[in-house]
Amino acid sequence: MFITLEGPEGSGKTTAVEKAVTRLEEMGYQIVRTREPGGTPISEQIRNVILDKENTKMDPRTEALLYAASRRQHLVEKVWPAIKEGKIVICDRYLDSSLAYQGGARGLGIDNILNINSFATEGTFPDLTLLFDIDPEIGLQRISANASREVNRLDLEKLDFHKKVRNTFLELAKQYPDRYVIIDASQSRDDVARATIEAILSRLCK
Repeated sequence: MFITLEGPEGSGKTTAVEKAVTRLEEMGYQIVRTREPGGTPISEQIRNVILDKENTKMDPRTEALLYAASRRQHLVEKVWPAIKEGKIVICDRYLDSSLAYQGGARGLGIDNILNINSFATEGTFPDLTLLFDIDPEIGLQRISANASREVNRLDLEKLDFHKKVRNTFLELAKQYPDRYVIIDASQSRDDVARATIEAILSRLCK
């Protein structure tokens, strides 16, 4: 099974998935936890270029293509082999992030970004997408309060950009109701983790 985690910046995906993975492994499931952009050496190198705060002149289309390139390498080296072995892959961000950030917030168009990524992924969609939904203002406040968190180039975008990201995610959830589950990320960490585990187990039991 291929599970992806999506949401605006500061939505608490990382903390929730740590608890979910621990619980699933206790139950005997084999879990491969990974992230985008990144997850493999080549993809991590591309990640460094994309998120470098010094790369302020990066063109939006360049950004979109770099994400797709990183995604392709990640699938080939890590995701597809793990799924073939019968493992559960849980990935922090995937295709929907490109649709929300570059397609929606950057204004490049959902269809354009989907076309680029359809080529890169050969039409690979997740079995389950968990959307950690939160007001962007709260999410950005969390980032500012967390001194240990990596602050990247996208974190520094204006509030309006992050609002567009959230709105696009919510539209995607309506477009793909069969694979999307929305989790209220404004709840306590324990409640968010509990909802995450319940959503995953519910899909595994189908």
